[in-house]
Amino acid sequence: MMDEADGKTPPGGSAAENRRVHDRIPVEWNVDCATEDTFLYAAIANISAMGIFIRTTEPLAVGTEMELSFSPPGATAFKLKGQVAWVNPVRADGDNPNPGMGVRFVNLTQADRERLVDVVHAIAYLRE
Repeated sequence: MMDEADGKTPPGGSAAENRRVHDRIPVEWNVDCATEDTFLYAAIANISAMGIFIRTTEPLAVGTEMELSFSPPGATAFKLKGQVAWVNPVRADGDNPNPGMGVRFVNLTQADRERLVDVVHAIAYLRE
């Protein structure tokens, strides 16, 4: 299945291997991504109960773990751990209108998972 953010199959697997179980909801939220030696201020392009797509021209390497901090409108800020699952790099030929990285949430507490699912469902419901 293609990634809904950019219409392309994420690198690192076939379409069947990357089939999404959770719907991705388009959003435009700021996100802070911090690793041991890097701080990236970027934008979330879409979110699901399992992860986010971060639009950036400076994606981190696959496997990089980070602390994520973002605040959905009308909700308490999230501070979660994430790991880069795939990268859609900037291409020299300019044939990439949506560079960035897919980040999956890791080590979520049950409370964080439930709150995240509630926020995603609320956004999806309001847009229907």
